[in-house]
Amino acid sequence: MHFRQLASKSRSSRRHSWPVWIVVVAQFLYGCAGTRPDIPSNAELRPPTAWRTPNDDASAIDLEWWRAFRDPTLSAVVERALANNADIDIAIARVREARANAKFAEAQMAPLSTIGISGGQARTVVLGKGVTALAGQPQVNISYDLDLFGRLRDASASAQAALVASAAGRDTVMLAVASTAAAGYIGLLGLDARLGVSRATLVARADALHFARRRAEAGYTSRLELQQAQAEYDAAEQLVPAAELAVSRAENSLSVLLGNTPHAIENRGTLADLAIPTIPAGLPSALLRRRPDVAAAESQLVATDRSLDSARAAMLPSVALTGMLGAALSTAFANPVSLFAAGGSVFSPLLDGGRLRSQADAAAARRDEAAYAYRKVALTAFREVEDGLVSLDRLAQEDVAARHQVTALREALRIASNRYREGYSPYLDQIDAQRGLLAAQLVAVQIESDRLIAAVALYQALGGGWGAQATGVSR
Repeated sequence: MHFRQLASKSRSSRRHSWPVWIVVVAQFLYGCAGTRPDIPSNAELRPPTAWRTPNDDASAIDLEWWRAFRDPTLSAVVERALANNADIDIAIARVREARANAKFAEAQMAPLSTIGISGGQARTVVLGKGVTALAGQPQVNISYDLDLFGRLRDASASAQAALVASAAGRDTVMLAVASTAAAGYIGLLGLDARLGVSRATLVARADALHFARRRAEAGYTSRLELQQAQAEYDAAEQLVPAAELAVSRAENSLSVLLGNTPHAIENRGTLADLAIPTIPAGLPSALLRRRPDVAAAESQLVATDRSLDSARAAMLPSVALTGMLGAALSTAFANPVSLFAAGGSVFSPLLDGGRLRSQADAAAARRDEAAYAYRKVALTAFREVEDGLVSLDRLAQEDVAARHQVTALREALRIASNRYREGYSPYLDQIDAQRGLLAAQLVAVQIESDRLIAAVALYQALGGGWGAQATGVSR
C-alpha cells in the first residue's frame, strides 16, 4: 500500500472555481505555512505475493459464513449474538456519534444566520430634549466564512472519513462477536464430548471394579488388584463433575455473549454433527479489501491526513463576510428606522507563541501514528490468515493420527481385559490400557474441537465475507 497515493487521493476532491487571482494569492500564502510533511516511508507496506500454506480457492466468502458448519443451533446462536450483544450496541452508538460529528463539520461551511431582538426603557436626547422612551431593535445577522484555504472543507472531509472508520469499526465488532459466539458454541460441544468420554469411562471403570470385587471375594485375586480398581474408578469419578462444571461455565459465558442471563443452551448437537468447511483464502493482496479492521485503519489514516491539512490551513488568513438587517423602534420616533450593515473581515495570525504551528505538528504526528497503525493492522491480518491456514492443515493431520490412536488403544484395552479375565496377564496391563485410551480420547476430542475453532478463526481472519458485502454507514 502506497500511503502517498492514499493521501493524494484523499485531497484530490478539493477543486473549486475560484477566480485566478484568488488562487494565485492562496497558493502563495499556503506556501508560507511551510512544507507539508510526508508520510514516513517505513510505514508503507507491500503484501506478499502468495500464502505460505497453499490455498488456491479464491471464491468469495458468504457473509453468513457460520452456516457452512451445517448446524442450525450454531446459526441460531450466532444470529442471537448479533442481535443482542451489548458490544455491538455500543459500536452502533459510536457510529451515530461519528455521523453527528460529520454533519456538524459539514454545517460549519454553511452561512450562519441568527435572529434576535433587544429592547428596554431608556432616557435619551431627542432634538436637545431629554426623553424617556421604550426602544427595541430586532435584527437578523448573517456571517459566512469563505474558507479560502480549505480549513473547513478539510475538517469536514476528516469527519466523513472518521465516520467511515467508525462504521468499519462497528463491522469489526460484529465479526468478532459472531466469531466468538461460534467458537464458544463449538467449545461447548467439545466440553460435552469430554463429559461423554468421562461418563463412558466411569461406566467402564465401574464394571472393572465390580469384576475385581467379585474375584477378590472369591479368592481368585489379591486385595491389591481390588484397591487398584477402586482407585481407577475414583479417578474417573472425579472427571465427571469437573467436566460438568466446565460445561456450566461455558453455557453461562455464551449466554451473556448472547445478551441473556446465564442459562442452559438448549437443542445443541455434537461435534460430529458439524462439517469442516472449505474456506477460500484468495490472494494476500485481496485481504486488505476483505477485512473491516483494515478498512477502519485506512479510513482513520485518511481522516488524520485531512485533519493535518485543516490544521495547516488554520495558520493562514481567514476571510469572512458579514451582514445585518434590522430596525430601530422607539416611542420617541414617529416611524421605525431601518438599519443594515454589510462588509467583510480578514484575520491572520500574527504572534501566537507557536500555538498553531504546534497544533499542526501534533496533527502530523497523529497522521504518522495512523499510518503506522494501518501497517500494524495489515501485518496482523496477514499473520492471522497464515496461522489459520497452517492450523487447519496441521490439525487435520493430527485428527487422523488421533483417531487411529483411539482405535488402536480401544483394541488394546479389549485384548488386555480379555487376557486379565482369563488369567493370562496382570491387572496392571488393563489399567495401562484404560489410562491410555482415556487420554487418547480426550486428546482426540480436543483436536476435533480445535480444528473447528481454527476454521472459525480463519473465517474471521479473512474478514467473514465483509469485503464483498460491507454493511456501510447507514446503521
